Amino acid sequence: MTDAGIVLAGVAAGLPPVTLEEVLATSRLMSRVDRKYLVSAATMARLAAELGDRFAVLRIGGRRQFRYTSTYFDTPDLLTYRQHRQDRRLRYKIRTRTYLDGGGRWLEVKLKGASGSTDKHRIPYDTGPSDALTQEALDYVADTLAGGLRLARPESLGPVLSTDYRRVTLVDRSGSARLTCDTGLVCGDGRRALATRHDRVLLESKSAGGDAAADRILRRLGVRPVSVSKYCLGVAALHGVTANPWHPVLRHYFPRQPARQGR
Repeated sequence: MTDAGIVLAGVAAGLPPVTLEEVLATSRLMSRVDRKYLVSAATMARLAAELGDRFAVLRIGGRRQFRYTSTYFDTPDLLTYRQHRQDRRLRYKIRTRTYLDGGGRWLEVKLKGASGSTDKHRIPYDTGPSDALTQEALDYVADTLAGGLRLARPESLGPVLSTDYRRVTLVDRSGSARLTCDTGLVCGDGRRALATRHDRVLLESKSAGGDAAADRILRRLGVRPVSVSKYCLGVAALHGVTANPWHPVLRHYFPRQPARQGR
């Protein structure tokens, strides 16, 4: 079984680097269309070959592959999970994301509007705990939901799921698209942890119109987008809740049984 992380490391090593400052200076993607794909390591290698040198790889502090950990917040009855499962036109996710290789911590609110586009809002959260929302954080969430979707913040929000994974980010040199490539995903809920297959890559193509070069190549290779999120997959796998839209992805992505997690 080919290790997708090794394949991605090879892909990243062969591309010219781009700095985070350069990405932020040219990016137009805080409001964007995201398309996700679950591919094999072999398909990832073919995609990278066809993309060629049109893309660069994000490099920070000499690194081209980075470890991220996120904590997702939801209500006791999993309101945001149900919004995604029911494919509500207006939905959102709330998380803290920590860049373990030196990028700090952020509080992020991702909004999905009626147009189908994704708007990501975030503020630095280095002084806040990764698994809790301070009053300032709750106020920011309330303001973001009211301003972006005209929705009220739920009264009760708590940590529901953590994710840990490695990411390589490929950047279109024009600034019009990015492709994040994630491997080694582990989801946990404080009691159990579940690891994904090592030969799979979860891709997310981000572009203004939703039809970037990566999308066109994958379509030509017979790969179709999947409507999933790490949060929804992790909750479905660990909590045993209804997950009809994602059963095929769950079968191919989470082959192992959950293991007990230390408290």
